[in-house]
Amino acid sequence: MESIDSKSNEIQTSIGSISYNHLVIATGADTNFFGNKSIQTHAFPMKTTSESLLIRNRVLQCMEQALISDSDADRQANMNIVIVGAGPTGVELAGAFSEMKRYVLPKDYPELNFDQMHIYLIEAGSKVLGTMSEKSSIASHRFLSDLGVNILTNSIVLSYDGLVVQIKDREPINAKTMIWSAGIKGNIINGIPESGIIRSRYLVDLSNRLTETENIYALGDIAYMQTDKFPNGHPQVAQVAMQQASLLAKNFQRMDKNLPVRPFEYKDLGSMATIGRSKAVADLPGVHLSGFMAWIFWLFVHLMNILGVKNKLFIFIYWMWYYISFSQSLRLVISQKSPDQEAKA
Repeated sequence: MESIDSKSNEIQTSIGSISYNHLVIATGADTNFFGNKSIQTHAFPMKTTSESLLIRNRVLQCMEQALISDSDADRQANMNIVIVGAGPTGVELAGAFSEMKRYVLPKDYPELNFDQMHIYLIEAGSKVLGTMSEKSSIASHRFLSDLGVNILTNSIVLSYDGLVVQIKDREPINAKTMIWSAGIKGNIINGIPESGIIRSRYLVDLSNRLTETENIYALGDIAYMQTDKFPNGHPQVAQVAMQQASLLAKNFQRMDKNLPVRPFEYKDLGSMATIGRSKAVADLPGVHLSGFMAWIFWLFVHLMNILGVKNKLFIFIYWMWYYISFSQSLRLVISQKSPDQEAKA
């Protein structure tokens, strides 16, 4: 989609113009680099499967380079990993890389001394998992410290040139891999007045209708709905989008019957983050869990959300095998096609 013409009720796309009676925008969000061009150029985001594969390839390629490095400084730069943003994504990545450092990579690269490998988690705020409870923040900080992650809070990354991470009022860090998980922004489409956009999200009323239009709606990450409980908008998580979509579908049915629409009210089912093997935190309605029980609960919830009984069974078996054997298929570097190659394909 290229643009929206709300006056003529049409959207412009790469295949032409499409008219609509009601339009629902659910374009989600993308990585927010906050205008920092050096970080955008050299850091790795992680919003799509292809971006995840790029990170995987990068880590393996850096390990290969570390094997043939001529100096300890260059070897360490290849082995170091910096993660910026200590929200759930950053915390889970830091825990995963720490366990790879301990249990997986030494099997593939026995020639390397993994005491030289350092994992840094950098957060501009004062604590990790700032959007979760204080108990979860403290527990996750302890778990990450036990795993050997270097946690730098109250630290702002100024720039990154692909080798050196410059941090305000701190010593720079040499690392050839930096993963950016410090923020997201909505995927805005041209055509909606600026007065209807707040923080890269569409301003909507309690029925998810854009305040500047009569028949355009927005859901999930792209929607900015202000309520007494959420004066700065709802959290940009999947549950919000799912609940909004469910209510909007019912409201369309009600509108078809000339009935008044129902306002949206978010039912917070809780937040979770896994830090490593047998380590997780969970903030559930009225209950806080941490450690092994939270990890089991995290596994159960994610397993139940997988479609198909066969898929659930295969993934459960894989999880159990990995838990017992510490074995992962990390050895294959998947090459990326150049734009010219993709055009020819």
